[in-house]
Formats: sequence, structure tokens, C-alpha cells
Amino acid sequence: MGAENFFTKSKGKTAKEAFSNAKEQAYYDHGHLGYTGSIAEKDSFVVIDVPVGEDPEDFADNLLNEDDDRVSDKWGPAGCIALPDQQYLFFGWASS
Repeated sequence: MGAENFFTKSKGKTAKEAFSNAKEQAYYDHGHLGYTGSIAEKDSFVVIDVPVGEDPEDFADNLLNEDDDRVSDKWGPAGCIALPDQQYLFFGWASS
């Protein structure tokens, strides 16, 4: 089995609520069978702060490209970056 990277934006009052919303949408989009390469494969997330002046999506992409320990495990947590307006960016590697 392989792995694919994913980037998912989701809204919620909290990161936990947004994570739950994103997973539900991924189940709807990809099904419940597993190995979807999506956030549906994740059980948790880790909040990561973006350095001042950096674009959140570019920063997330760089973390994946640099094999950052916080988000490099397809069985580990997703990365989570807070965006404006109660939106969150979840990203990482997922089993496929």
C-alpha cells in the first residue's frame, strides 16, 4: 500500500470541529473502505503555527516536501493550520 498527500480546508468553531467536518466530507467523497489517501485515514491532528509573512499553503507544502516529523507519517497525525474566518487547513500523508 502506498501513500498520498492531501490538503483539505474545513470550517468549524474549533480545530476539532473542523477536523470532524473534514473527515465526514472525506467519507462522503471517498467512502468508508479505507486507503483513500485522504483525511478520512487520520485519527488526530497537530496544530502548527505558520511563521509571520509565510503563505499557509506554501508552508504546509514545504513541510511535506521536507519530510517534517510532525506530518511525515502516513499513520500519524494530520497537520493543522488555522486560517481566517474559523477555517482550518489540514494536510499530510495518508495511506492509499
